[in-house]
Amino acid sequence: MAHPLSTPQPMHPGSQAPRRLARAIVAAAAGLGSAILLAALVLWFHYGTAVFFEMIASGISACF
Repeated sequence: MAHPLSTPQPMHPGSQAPRRLARAIVAAAAGLGSAILLAALVLWFHYGTAVFFEMIASGISACF
């Protein structure tokens, strides 16, 4: 049976900070994604599908 190359290190209370930061980044990304999706749905219902797709297509073509 193979032995581990290093011994497991105990978790220190200071190692919780990166987890909190990662959790905050994931929550912020989820919130931003939800806001963008909500904005797209609002534009869709306000302008209709044809105008919505034309706005998206003209925006993409303006980028390139």
